[in-house]
Amino acid sequence: MTQDAACAALAGMNKTSPEDAARALLRWYAEMGVSEAVEASPADFFAWPDAPPRSSQLDGALGTHAPPARPPTARAPIAPIAPSSAPSADEAIAAAEAAARACDTFDALDAAVRAFEGCPLKAGARTTVFTDGTPGADLLVIGEAPGRDEDRLGKPFVGRAGQLLDRMLAAIGRARETNALISNVIFWRPPGNRTPTQLEVAACKPFVERLIEITAPKAVLLAGGVPTQALLQVTGIMRARGVWREIETASGARFAALPTFHPAFLLRQPAQKRLAWADLLALQRRLTGD
Repeated sequence: MTQDAACAALAGMNKTSPEDAARALLRWYAEMGVSEAVEASPADFFAWPDAPPRSSQLDGALGTHAPPARPPTARAPIAPIAPSSAPSADEAIAAAEAAARACDTFDALDAAVRAFEGCPLKAGARTTVFTDGTPGADLLVIGEAPGRDEDRLGKPFVGRAGQLLDRMLAAIGRARETNALISNVIFWRPPGNRTPTQLEVAACKPFVERLIEITAPKAVLLAGGVPTQALLQVTGIMRARGVWREIETASGARFAALPTFHPAFLLRQPAQKRLAWADLLALQRRLTGD
């Protein structure tokens, strides 16, 4: 259908009001893919005169003469955009390694993480989400990354998945308030809760390893595939879960680690809770020495 035909149809032989016809035509434009009012060829708006020229025919009819058009105002050249000051991936990782090595206490590490600017996720997050619980506890739980609730409150595992994690820990006599410490491999929320990239994980990993070294837990529970891959270089949480392995930090220290399902996965797949329960029992035996 041509535009003229559309207008005739929309006019409805004078049975449609001009306002309704205009609205219908606008809807027709939108359905045809017209989304912007632009010319067929590009125009340099900066080259336009400050005021549009007046029509000479109209000036003659009014007995006036159009004033001479002013030349376009000279414009200063646009300065080139300065290169980004954000560090490269290698620089960010090196800075994280140096900052982590300089920390000898939990409080110093907490301050270093909050001051770190090498992870691009920090620019889009509300807060830094480092740890929650009891520093120095013999159980350290490491998850993936903060979600919406964690980003809002500044603590890891506080949403629905966090509530399930608390119930899981309580089933084996553990609680973040008394004998467990909880963290993530990423300290800032990824946009849209997407999976962190390898570069984002690498920028935070020195702090995670230093957290393990400083707190020296008896066991590390890795909740999900992302921390399992980041700290054990093992992919496939279905195969990795339930098998004790060792985390070896950059300094050569080794710590026992048990991969298991992330609580968010268990919320989506409740049938897998029986396997997670078996992992928790294995964790309890390791912690109690039974």
